[in-house]
Amino acid sequence: MQGNIEVTYKIVNKNDLNLTISLEELLKNEKIVKAIKSEFAKGYRNIDIKTDSDLSDKIKVETIKKHYSFSALKDDFADIIALAEDHATNNKLLKKDSFVELVDIKTVE
Repeated sequence: MQGNIEVTYKIVNKNDLNLTISLEELLKNEKIVKAIKSEFAKGYRNIDIKTDSDLSDKIKVETIKKHYSFSALKDDFADIIALAEDHATNNKLLKKDSFVELVDIKTVE
């Protein structure tokens, strides 16, 4: 294959926050419901929050990380994770208890 790919990755630590919460779980929290009512139904009494559909949507709460990029040949696609780890090591980004997580892979002509 001819051409290049641009690989974007981030460094993740074991102590980073990476939490997924469903809307159903979120609306079970009394503090969240109270905040919604006070923000959007101020001055009204006897308010209830209801939903029309299945609450399968998810909210992701995670630590903000800087993204790093490098280019590689399309032929090296199978070795992208190893190349990302090498790039991070060469730039002294990897520390104890950290690892590389791929964010995006784009084809560059």
